[in-house]
Amino acid sequence: MSHHAGTLLGQDDPAPFEVLNEAGKGHSLFVCDHASRVIPKSLGTLGLPEEERKRHIGWDIGARKVTEILVDRFDCPAVLGGFSRLVIDCNRQLWDPTGMPEIADQTVVPGNKNISPTEHMKRIREIFLPYHGAIEERIANFHAHKIVPALIAIHSFTPVFQGFERPWEIGVLWDQDDRIPVPLLAKLREQNPDLTIGDNEPYSGQHMADYTIDHHGEAGGLPCVSIEIRQDLIDTDEGCEKWAKILGDAFVDILADPNLYKIRRD
Repeated sequence: MSHHAGTLLGQDDPAPFEVLNEAGKGHSLFVCDHASRVIPKSLGTLGLPEEERKRHIGWDIGARKVTEILVDRFDCPAVLGGFSRLVIDCNRQLWDPTGMPEIADQTVVPGNKNISPTEHMKRIREIFLPYHGAIEERIANFHAHKIVPALIAIHSFTPVFQGFERPWEIGVLWDQDDRIPVPLLAKLREQNPDLTIGDNEPYSGQHMADYTIDHHGEAGGLPCVSIEIRQDLIDTDEGCEKWAKILGDAFVDILADPNLYKIRRD
């Protein structure tokens, strides 16, 4: 991408999304909205030191690695976000102020103060829309092959939030469509009786801050689910491998059921 006046991204920046295993034979599409903590060169550091940009406010720690392992296991494609959620959060409605936060978990983000409408639009046009366009294209490709894909979003969450110690190791988030989440919760509990597993915890899939699944999954009638794994459990490669296996083992029978891959029409 060549940088010229009036654009956000330059030739030294990565693409706004990355597609993994494009030719995968599996019938699911994995997405990872917050896979990256990269900030476009033209925005510098958004006024934040590196230790802040490395925190959960910049990305979902461990989520990319877990997604990569699941993609390999199930031979499915995935779409990963290319930039930090501090630049624009691709899992938020465009009207949501947390989409370009001026304050992120009590940290002031100087580079997000007083953004002009023009600058705001650059982030939407060059990052948000291409990322969601890539997801739409993968889904369209499934439909072109007469496949209704399952849509699975991978996220991670902080162990402590606003002073509250979160007891869950993993959470299953969902709204209207119970085809994946209900059997997934049952499998996770059956296979891991010692774990505290959240059903719409620590967040609810019915909340507006779940744009990707709402927009591409629920609205399209696709079987879908959003997964949250606690960050202190997946901040190492070993942790990611362990939790990708726990999650993958619970998914095996669900994703192998041909009856899953149908449009939900109610």
